[in-house]
Amino acid sequence: MSDFNVIKHAVAARFATLATHGLYRSAVPKDLLWETYLASFPPGTNPIYKERTEHDCTCCKQFIRAVGNAVSIMDGAIVTIWDVLTDDPTYQPVAEAMAKLVKSYPIENKFLRDEPVAGTDKNFQDTLDGVKQWSHFFVNIPKQYQAKDLGPKLGEFTANFDVTKRGLEELLPEAVETVIELINQNSLYRGTEHLPALKAFQALQSRYDGTDTFVWQNCSPQTRFRNTVIGSLIVDLSSGVELEDAVKMFESKVAPTNYKRPTALVTKSMIEKARKSIEEAGLTSALERRYATINDITVNNILFADRNTPLVKGVFDDLIATAPVKTFGKVEEVSIDKFLSDILPSAKTLEVMMENLHQSNLVSLIAPADPTANNLFKWSNKFSWDYNGNVADSIKDRVKAAGGNVTGEFCCRLAWNNTDDLDFYMQEPNGSIIYFGNRGRKSACGGMLDVDANGCSGMMENPVENIFYNSISKMSNGRYGLSVKNYSQRQMSNQGFEVEIDLRGTVYSYSQPSNPRSSETVQIAILEKDDNGLRFITPLTENKVSKNVWGVNTNVFTKVNVLMMSPNYWDEQDGRGNKHYFFMLDACANEGQARGFYNEFLDESLTTHRKVLEMVGSKLQTAPASQQLSGLGFSSTQRASVLAKVTGAFTRIVRINF
Repeated sequence: MSDFNVIKHAVAARFATLATHGLYRSAVPKDLLWETYLASFPPGTNPIYKERTEHDCTCCKQFIRAVGNAVSIMDGAIVTIWDVLTDDPTYQPVAEAMAKLVKSYPIENKFLRDEPVAGTDKNFQDTLDGVKQWSHFFVNIPKQYQAKDLGPKLGEFTANFDVTKRGLEELLPEAVETVIELINQNSLYRGTEHLPALKAFQALQSRYDGTDTFVWQNCSPQTRFRNTVIGSLIVDLSSGVELEDAVKMFESKVAPTNYKRPTALVTKSMIEKARKSIEEAGLTSALERRYATINDITVNNILFADRNTPLVKGVFDDLIATAPVKTFGKVEEVSIDKFLSDILPSAKTLEVMMENLHQSNLVSLIAPADPTANNLFKWSNKFSWDYNGNVADSIKDRVKAAGGNVTGEFCCRLAWNNTDDLDFYMQEPNGSIIYFGNRGRKSACGGMLDVDANGCSGMMENPVENIFYNSISKMSNGRYGLSVKNYSQRQMSNQGFEVEIDLRGTVYSYSQPSNPRSSETVQIAILEKDDNGLRFITPLTENKVSKNVWGVNTNVFTKVNVLMMSPNYWDEQDGRGNKHYFFMLDACANEGQARGFYNEFLDESLTTHRKVLEMVGSKLQTAPASQQLSGLGFSSTQRASVLAKVTGAFTRIVRINF
């Protein structure tokens, strides 16, 4: 006679083995499982017991409905709990039929149960012949397959599978590769943060064999890549959205409002097309650039040169002898046009004062490394220029790098250089105060502190704080008081702080050579807002801190060797683009590298390759050089001013307004 314990123990052992490899459920209907079980017994092996067949057991029925569809994946194939080998002619056909049925259906989910066991090990029945013991299918459920809230857990598993499968099948490998390339060339905002996830998905996709079993084996919350923010970029590219548009949509989701992409969006095919066009135009050598020197320019293209500057031999021989110097105490303000027409012609020496706020005005003249190369630019000469837009200690850039808003109409920026916990305070007309305690929350008057350093937000390498108002017109009328407090003094070295107050692009600066003492507050400025706008009530009084930038000391007068317009206005050209005025300063030199050209400089014939050339321009920078024409540059289209000392028949100090 057959022994039921043979198949019972074989199924239990198989279940335990499969559990070590990961358990799933086949989608086979539970009723069909039970019907197949009863129908698979060989004739004569399932006799009638009382009213039902011997194996038509309620306990076994509950087990088969609960666990009979359990499977695992081993070596890429589905394995069931019925894949057992017995020597029993009664139960082996049943096991084979059940295994075949379960395998004929796909996996529908991972295996979970809300009870620690399945089935009934044994029970007893009173009969006329005494107590009869019955044995049934029974297994213990490992803890990793137990859960109380089955619905949410199983729903999460299904979502993992669905999203992972869609990602593997719908996201194009070439789109993934393109985004990885953009990240490697620093063309995607905070792209390096997403690079591990991208590479993990790429590796998973390369192994995908198109089967559901692969997906079930590999899906998890981490593989729901398609639903991530970087995944949305891949989705857009895979669906045919243009590269530029797809990246813009991505950046709109993750980048701050003042973010500017550092490099162009290019692919390998775009680079190859640009390279071929540039070679055919004979412009390859023109891409190599260097700092220009005094020997590169001619008298025709300067507005002023110091008599001691060796520009062209003998050019100043006819200058009249200097007259006695008379110094004017009053500073008069003049426009750049009036300065050039009425003051400069009689000047023998010219000096300007570079203030701390002028660091972004530092500019270098750039020349071709190969003077015989063809011309890249819209104008008739081969010269370009590069402003110091990335000065390391620019407060605006430091705030921007920290994630602060630098585009508001009224911005107050604080910077210092040690571990002290300096804090910005803005007293508003309604009595409220903007400070670290309400960081990130807009005040009733429209202001917000969005960057806090060296306090609760943690230590910052280049500490800054930032208070901004997006719109001056929406600010409440009344007085605003800006102050700096040292919440905690921690360091006596690297003392001093700077404040920039930016009113619609006009920047006012305040600096102090030492930090306040612990708990000490320094009043910076009081401003008043009325229907006519925002203005200072108290002037910015400061102890100006002089620093050396590009070899020039700030807040002192420095000799101007050469004054010229930008190359796009040389040689009596009508001009192409904005006009700039360059005050090339004595001993001024960028110790690093400068950009050789910008896309807006290039001839129209090269606009087809603007994206590639944007990247080339950022990478092909000048080599450092001690001899160069560098100084302060001012655009005719941007409001700015500089203090100038002019010596001729007498000395006068004027503020030149642009």
